[in-house]
Amino acid sequence: MIFKKPKNNLEGHGKMNSAVYAPKKRAIESDELTVTCPKCKKEMSTSEMTFNVCPYCRHHFRMNARQRLNMICDKDTFVEIDKDMRSENILGFPDYERKLEHARLDSAEADAVVCGVCEIFGSRAAIFVMEPYFMMGSMGTVVGEKITRLFEKARAERLPVVGFTVSGGARMQEGILSLMQMAKVSCAVKLHGEDGNLFLCVLTDPTTGGVTASFAMEADIIAAEPRALVGFAGPRVIEQTTRRKLPEGFQRAEFLREKGFADDIVDRKRQKKYIGQILKMHTGVNA
Repeated sequence: MIFKKPKNNLEGHGKMNSAVYAPKKRAIESDELTVTCPKCKKEMSTSEMTFNVCPYCRHHFRMNARQRLNMICDKDTFVEIDKDMRSENILGFPDYERKLEHARLDSAEADAVVCGVCEIFGSRAAIFVMEPYFMMGSMGTVVGEKITRLFEKARAERLPVVGFTVSGGARMQEGILSLMQMAKVSCAVKLHGEDGNLFLCVLTDPTTGGVTASFAMEADIIAAEPRALVGFAGPRVIEQTTRRKLPEGFQRAEFLREKGFADDIVDRKRQKKYIGQILKMHTGVNA
């Protein structure tokens, strides 16, 4: 009998191109990349898609952090903070330094979240966007520290916070120190909210593990992208543990909204307007 390590579908490899995370081949007589939609199986060129969304079935491909910032922030308004913070192998975990270096090359980011201040339809806000191509957006000490500092800055300047989550959970290479970030960020979220400041979070595919179990689900308004996988443990783990078949669509965004864990499902093409209107309502400006 041969034992094989199961493939982890949550792990992304390779830097994301300008449109999608899995380019299939180059189009004939063209420099454009073509991809096959995993949902409707149609093949298309990257130029056919807007905001990395399939034009046939509206399947939302993954986006990297910079693409989301370009999509959401008003032009030339984003100012990044804590840009150079980097994770270190604080526990001496085997091979962690090499994985960190590969993640930096794959994602072109210093770590798994980008934080800053921007304007969205003219409303000033603090914003964080998690990076799926840096160890699948895993939450380590740097991710927790950067998001905590962002909430502290937003609280001091009385700014709303807009967050986009995508994560495989806490980063195992940092052990208990990564799990501690759940409590640290949650405290910052609570203090920010107690001062009357808004926190709006958009859950994207996938948002799992310790991120789901902490700040992702603590927002005042929780939106999600269509069909995004959101949960603590994965559906296969739950089925294997409980030995029960899960309901259709379990842990998908639509299932969460039906059960009251998400407020809205927001297609990518209307996210900026949706967020901008909420920010204006929060500040009392005519939306």
